[in-house]
Amino acid sequence: MSQLITLDGIRSIMDSLLKEGAIVAAPVNEGENKLFFEKIDTSQKAVLSGTVKTVNSIKEFFFPRHEVLCTFKRNGNDIELTDSQPFDREQIIFGARPCDAAALPVLDPLFAWDYQDRFYQSRREKTTVVVFACQNSDQHCFCGALGLAPDDPSGADAMLFDLGNGFFEVRTFTEKGERLFKEKTSSSDQTGKACPVPGKKLRTKELSVWLKKNFTASIWDDMSKRCVGCGACTYLCPTCHCFDIVDEGSFQKGVRVKNWDSCQMANFTLHASGHNPRAVQGQRQRQRIEHKFSIYPEKFGVLLCTGCGNCTRNCPSSLGVRPFLDAIEKQLDQ
Repeated sequence: MSQLITLDGIRSIMDSLLKEGAIVAAPVNEGENKLFFEKIDTSQKAVLSGTVKTVNSIKEFFFPRHEVLCTFKRNGNDIELTDSQPFDREQIIFGARPCDAAALPVLDPLFAWDYQDRFYQSRREKTTVVVFACQNSDQHCFCGALGLAPDDPSGADAMLFDLGNGFFEVRTFTEKGERLFKEKTSSSDQTGKACPVPGKKLRTKELSVWLKKNFTASIWDDMSKRCVGCGACTYLCPTCHCFDIVDEGSFQKGVRVKNWDSCQMANFTLHASGHNPRAVQGQRQRQRIEHKFSIYPEKFGVLLCTGCGNCTRNCPSSLGVRPFLDAIEKQLDQ
């Protein structure tokens, strides 16, 4: 038997959580049919059906764009340091897509590698992720090419399947998911299904070998001529995680913060001497593709991409990861 819940039931859960002081995030319509994941103060703001993908990723609820690590204050000849406390509040994300949630187990080993990032880890521990199985896809989706699917449970605590007429099948995968929907569903013989898997299987092992042998391939410069270096592809990507740590404030007092950065920015690799080992956009695009499909897999055993299509979908010149993968696939067939 499956478990069902109504759309009103979902909104009731959200409103109850908000009353209890939890942080609730969901897709919100910001106009022009653009949906963004945002913190909400009422369930009525949440758009819970009929969308392919939000513009942004849920990663910012685990890895914020701006995060204070500590504060400092000069007291005579001494410096007073005060560490920021780890995240300690219940947080629930509704309406994530499987390709978005699948990025979380990809990022987990990075933030527990040579340093235990207690800020990221505390958010992971305190957050429940409710995924909506995809009912449709667009030309930018390619999760299937990377071995994922529109109903992939990776990174999700629970998944909802839209059955139509305001009913959803509930599938739970973790204790957090079970706890969230406990005694809030009804039994049924109805089951949901996701849309067809988009994207043909990518030859990832051959791709990694090709990347090692084609550091100076012409496609890097040729395809990157239309890249404007805005960094949107990295900021909206569920798995990109470049950041910088800087001190903000004055000589007397301030904060040490972790801010998002992007490998697509010219200053990202600029040396104090003025030398830049990735001086042109082609070199920066090459680094991004190599990191996702060669460097990261070698280090952590997983691809640094979930096939969400955010990079191409939101690129002002329609570049992103997929066009490079298609071009390399053609090279593999030669």
